[in-house]
Amino acid sequence: SSRTMSLLSQLEKLNLDSVLGEADNARYVTSKILQLVQSQEKTRKEMTSKGSTGIEVILSTLEVKPFNLCSYGYIASFCFISGLCGGRRASVLVTKGGTQILLQLLLTASKDSPPNEELMVLLHTLLAKIGPKDKKIGMKARINGALNISLNLVKQNLQNHKLILPCLQVLRVYSTNSVNAVALGKNGVVELMFKIIGPFTKKNTSLMKVALDTLAALLKSKTNARRAADRGYVQVLLTIYVDWHRHDSRHRYMLIRKGVLQCIKSVTNIKLGRKAFIDANGMKILYNTSQECLAVRTLDPLVNTSSLIMRKCFPKNRLPLPTIKSAFHFQLPVIPASGPVAQLYNLPPDVDDVVDESDDNDDTETESELETENDDDKDQHFKNDDIETDINKLKPRQELGRPIEELKMYEQFFPELSENFQEYDLVSKEPKPFVPDANLSGPIVVPTAGVE
Repeated sequence: SSRTMSLLSQLEKLNLDSVLGEADNARYVTSKILQLVQSQEKTRKEMTSKGSTGIEVILSTLEVKPFNLCSYGYIASFCFISGLCGGRRASVLVTKGGTQILLQLLLTASKDSPPNEELMVLLHTLLAKIGPKDKKIGMKARINGALNISLNLVKQNLQNHKLILPCLQVLRVYSTNSVNAVALGKNGVVELMFKIIGPFTKKNTSLMKVALDTLAALLKSKTNARRAADRGYVQVLLTIYVDWHRHDSRHRYMLIRKGVLQCIKSVTNIKLGRKAFIDANGMKILYNTSQECLAVRTLDPLVNTSSLIMRKCFPKNRLPLPTIKSAFHFQLPVIPASGPVAQLYNLPPDVDDVVDESDDNDDTETESELETENDDDKDQHFKNDDIETDINKLKPRQELGRPIEELKMYEQFFPELSENFQEYDLVSKEPKPFVPDANLSGPIVVPTAGVE
């Protein structure tokens, strides 16, 4: 404990020194801190405990001395990754301003030509760990200009799986913001994802899983979903799903198959995507694959997701159904020779006679809709006008079925409801009127005889 505090105090003093030659001393101190963090859980707890300044010192080191990233910031960043990024500790880093400092460090490191690969891997790994704990990380990345750094790294290093894996994890975090998803889609990220997921292969399945999760997050944007549907990627997704379904006979890659279904589910949220799904014979494909998965209980998530997609994409018709698409036939008593009912009955069997206006106005997703970043705050104050909140109105009104005058004939059977009971004062031995306690739920009857 004293050793850790001594090293942190030395590092804090070095942060105040502006001499560039002190970088070697700083590297030595951070390497010692790294050894303690890696070897002792007690050190990790101490640096993240309440009242400790360990995280502030290391963050200020990254912020104050970014002049030698490869030797100095490299080790300081690795101190975080080695043991300060799990669970509650990630939240501590966010509250201390770690996200902003790491994004600035990423921007500075990207200016090197070529950028240091190991430093990029470390920074993206750290951002991927603390990103889910910071709700504003997407907005911060866009404001700092760090949004396209990860995307450019993926474009330039498609064969370097060690580098693009943490980059894809960061892009997945960025894509939860709809404005970022639209901006990344305009820069070709959807097409890039399809280059990565490719056909069936058992190599780099972890990269495949992350790429599918990133693509599913991106396709939640209607703009990106429309782009994918226009370019025929719905057919590609169905082909990939069938390919994995046939080769994964032992069901070891269920998460990858589910990731493909999640991408299809996101695309079919728009009308154009549902049409592309029907045209690609997706209904038959998912139905047949689901039938083959029913015998294996572990594949229930695939069956459930496939059922949701098929229910969403199946043509909708109004009742009564005069076609073979229904097992029941409801015949109207009178059908006019002309009119809307006759037009519906004359439609071909495969026509969707329910007008779908769910995405007729879906062009509102632009970079200017910054208000989406405050959706969480709006949801907390959202009120549904259809829900009655007045307790008095919610209580049913109890009305007597007969007037009170007619009910007086029953008073003799219930004297406790009408007679004025009295109790004796134990001191004066005189009767006094009974007054029920307002705090009690019902009247208390005190006998008028036998009181001593």
